[in-house]
Amino acid sequence: MSENVISTRRLSPAAKAALGIFARYATIIGLGAMILAFSLLSPDAFPTFNNFINVINQASLAMIISGGLTLALVIGEMDLSVGYAASLHGVLVTGLIVHSKLPIPVALAVVIALGGLVGAVNGLIVTKLRVNSVIATLGVGTILVGLAFAYSSGVPIVAGVPEAFLQLTLGRWLFGIPNPIIVMALVVLILWVLVERTAIGQEIQAVGGNQAAARLAGISVDRIKILAFVISGMCAALTGALLASRLGSGTTSAADSYLLTAFAAVFLGSATLRDGEFHVLGTLVGTLIIAFGFNGLNIFGAPTFSQYVFQGATLIIAVGLSSLGRMLAES
Repeated sequence: MSENVISTRRLSPAAKAALGIFARYATIIGLGAMILAFSLLSPDAFPTFNNFINVINQASLAMIISGGLTLALVIGEMDLSVGYAASLHGVLVTGLIVHSKLPIPVALAVVIALGGLVGAVNGLIVTKLRVNSVIATLGVGTILVGLAFAYSSGVPIVAGVPEAFLQLTLGRWLFGIPNPIIVMALVVLILWVLVERTAIGQEIQAVGGNQAAARLAGISVDRIKILAFVISGMCAALTGALLASRLGSGTTSAADSYLLTAFAAVFLGSATLRDGEFHVLGTLVGTLIIAFGFNGLNIFGAPTFSQYVFQGATLIIAVGLSSLGRMLAES
């Protein structure tokens, strides 16, 4: 038992209860406080319906990639390839549409399938070759960077991008809601149902909780891990394709920064409502915290470096809150 856990046992029951409430609800309280503060400081620009829709729209792609990453972390593994995978698939989907003249639905299906294949490769390396997931996914991610440059020669694919592809993210086909929000909602719903309401989801959580016990219960741990990596890869591919639509081009490094955003969102989510456990709805809260934070900084004209400072500090705070929740759960 660690010294940190032992130290929590020395606290009074009231202090433990207070810390427990803080660990579970600090992120939600922080989100509410952030929205309130920005609303008071900028009542004309921040607390408007259009701005809130814009924030959620901007957060939608980060949530999709973060949702997939959540499953990898639930099983106790890391996937550091998601940002690079999203960049590669953004280049691929654009190239397939512009150069190979594939219909947009076919191109999207191909890249999402390829995303699943990349995830399967990650899973096989981790489960069959027993390579640490950090090393495995970082290595695969680096290979994906090379493939993206090989495919595009490092030149963004811009010319010839059809308007219909741009409308995937710019359009509002249902109740005037931006399409990325609809896609995000569907992905969140599917992932939540999968993890929380299906037998496979229970196996995923069992593997993440105790792999040895999961094996004794007859669960194929390797199969579940590969499945989690496949889902993570497919979500990364979908994110890359939607980002290419939003930017109107396939760019080799367009989604690289999503890696840090995704990890910050997932760890923030693990400190939401549960005792340091990764879960999809928590990740949604974490993504919104980051999105509203960035939006507020932009409204107040904060310099670019402040966004990096905010995101890095958010990740540190998120991991700290998650660790606090786990210590309280174990004490």
